[in-house]
Amino acid sequence: MSPLSADTVNDLLRTTARSFYLTLRVLPGAVRQQIGLAYLLARTTDTIADTEIVPLTQRLQALQLLREHFLGSPAGPVDFRDLAEHQGSPAEKILLEKAGASLALLATLSAADLQLVREVLVTITSGQELDLRRFAGAGAGKIAALKTADELEDYTYRVAGCVGEFWTKLCRAHLFPRAELDEARLVADGIRFGRGLQLVNILRDLPADLKNGRCYLPADRLAAAGLTPETLLSADNAGKFLPLYREYLDAAEAHLAAGWRYTNTLPFSQCRVRLACAWPVLLGARTIQKLRGADPAALQLRVKVSRQEVHGVLLRSLASYPLPCLWRRQFPSAGKLLHQA
Repeated sequence: MSPLSADTVNDLLRTTARSFYLTLRVLPGAVRQQIGLAYLLARTTDTIADTEIVPLTQRLQALQLLREHFLGSPAGPVDFRDLAEHQGSPAEKILLEKAGASLALLATLSAADLQLVREVLVTITSGQELDLRRFAGAGAGKIAALKTADELEDYTYRVAGCVGEFWTKLCRAHLFPRAELDEARLVADGIRFGRGLQLVNILRDLPADLKNGRCYLPADRLAAAGLTPETLLSADNAGKFLPLYREYLDAAEAHLAAGWRYTNTLPFSQCRVRLACAWPVLLGARTIQKLRGADPAALQLRVKVSRQEVHGVLLRSLASYPLPCLWRRQFPSAGKLLHQA
């Protein structure tokens, strides 16, 4: 199958990547294609995993087939037309219909880039498969929860932390290979960066996930606080729930502080990459601020950063970039949190 054209890739990214599309557009051309393709294929696997109207076994088989293609040893061709018919979003329908052409783009990458893209996609897919099996049979009135903090750490690495690792290695190789940096610390902070963004998503989407029978807050932590997934957001339990919830907000903010440190560790000359990192960090921090002020009832409405606030973050970061003292102040409480991190 012929690879997707550059225009088609851009259209798919624009319609499926949402706010991440801003990050993709600002990236230097030397890494934009690889990161864009990795996102497109990860979004394809995510769409398959989320198509709940399709039986679990069929979704797992589709993810297995994609993993084989990622590794370069497919057992058969990709044909997701049946899955595409169940998509409410036209963009996601096209994404599945064009999966084979998206996969064909992998062959256009260099050997080193292909290896990095393969590794991150296989890790992400493993997280999605684990998620499907963990919550098999769950639903409204039958909530399943992660068991321990280790399971939460493992999940956030598989679906997001590994992206920070991939991003770091790819940008390092193409953009600043000779820069004198603490490689191990940079990769570790990149992983924490991804974990922090995923933890923000988990905390923001908690009510919706509970309605779908999923609880990503570990059962052992809930039990220690005298809570269960079924009664987590009850108004009667606000006194038990909110302290625990804010502990997780603190953990997410500390991870994002590591992401801010990561951003500022990158060479100052890499303006595009630093902005591409700063925007999700700053928007994640803004989301945390909003979640801190929400009670269980407000959380049901899905707290989110407005478009006006997004534009404000972008403009302030662009204006402050030439002035390091102003730039560093963009992240709230950065000094205190970085010391803790």
